[in-house]
Amino acid sequence: MRWRRPEVEPVGPVDPATTKMLAERLAAASQVRLGRSLALFPLAAGGCNGCEVELRLLAGAVYALERFGLSVVASPRHADVLLLTGPLTRTMHEPVLRTWQAMPAPKWVVAIGDCAIDGGVFRGSYAISGGADAALPVDLSIRGCPPTPVQMLEGLRALLALNAAEKSATTGIGGG
Repeated sequence: MRWRRPEVEPVGPVDPATTKMLAERLAAASQVRLGRSLALFPLAAGGCNGCEVELRLLAGAVYALERFGLSVVASPRHADVLLLTGPLTRTMHEPVLRTWQAMPAPKWVVAIGDCAIDGGVFRGSYAISGGADAALPVDLSIRGCPPTPVQMLEGLRALLALNAAEKSATTGIGGG
């Protein structure tokens, strides 16, 4: 028997107008909140890695994460946002806490995917502590199994906009 490549469906085109609008809104929100771009630290707490695949697409040529004023950093000490994927396994509970404690303030947690929100298909397993909220205060949940890169970008923009609005309400300094 001869080996054949699996059939795959082609990815549809990305709408340039939507992408441009997202880039402008993300850049404006991060500048208001932080005065600079937003640094992301992805952390897989367990699961099937489907969300990680979609997350990695953000850094590819189609979405080019950097043009949105977002960058992935190699250390939680340089991160503003902890992107947590997968259910929180019992073995990852302590490392997730340590990662969170290593991040400087202001900092946020984003639970990406159904597993990170409530355990997803792994819920109820003896090896799972639950979703991200079992260990950390979750600021944003992005539903999906896995969520699309556009959903992740929209979620990050909403997080920045919400925090910028809270900052302007408490300090009286311009929001966005």
